[in-house]
Amino acid sequence: MRTEFSIWLRSAIFNLLFFSFTAAASVAALPFLPFMSARTVRRYAQSWMRVTHFFLRGVVGLEVEIRGQERIPTGPVIFASKHQSALDTLVFHLVRCDVVYGLKRELAYIPVFSFYLARAGNIFLDRGGAAKALKSLLRGAQAAVAHGCSIVIFPEGTRTPPGAPPDYKTGVAALYASLAIPVVPVALNTGLFWPRRSFVKRPGRAVVEFLEPIPPGLPRALFMAELERRIEERQRLLEAEARGERAQLAARAA
Repeated sequence: MRTEFSIWLRSAIFNLLFFSFTAAASVAALPFLPFMSARTVRRYAQSWMRVTHFFLRGVVGLEVEIRGQERIPTGPVIFASKHQSALDTLVFHLVRCDVVYGLKRELAYIPVFSFYLARAGNIFLDRGGAAKALKSLLRGAQAAVAHGCSIVIFPEGTRTPPGAPPDYKTGVAALYASLAIPVVPVALNTGLFWPRRSFVKRPGRAVVEFLEPIPPGLPRALFMAELERRIEERQRLLEAEARGERAQLAARAA
């Protein structure tokens, strides 16, 4: 079993590679960005994510398993995902290229990288309160779906650590009612390997699982209850699975 120092060292090497590669990739394509379509930018992001996963496997020893892709309907959908880690945002383009994210406005001020976020068609939420942010989300999502894109939204609005009580916001229900397309719940256990605001990335097998879609047309309260039930039930099992695998590795190393 890897020692804590080994894990820290591998995390340091990964972070160096990740940020260096991200900076290089951002600068390399910048002269061509004004001439790139939104889909081309998303393809470029897809390649960046694949290299990042290569670094995770080769340096950290962290494999990301994606389950349930066969459950995703054809055409635009809303991916309503649990959010535990920055790693969560590095998965969806690997599954379907034409996805856009609902992003907080602060990300629009990241030098250079924000140019790619905007050019890819992502939706920056307006400041000025929940109502204004929701209007901007709905407006951007309707435009994205009209262009054949799917939407990624994190219903709790922020990253939450494994085991934290759920706190689902109603914005996802407004999006569900407005767009009238299927919602695909997404459960994961990534926070056990790449925790929020953590320097350390731990080896193992993180799982991101796409669950059975919720068809459009349910009443608001029933939809919210069903979304939370499906995600949280599967979430607990995925976290228990990861902890069990970690305990087995520790027992074999003892």
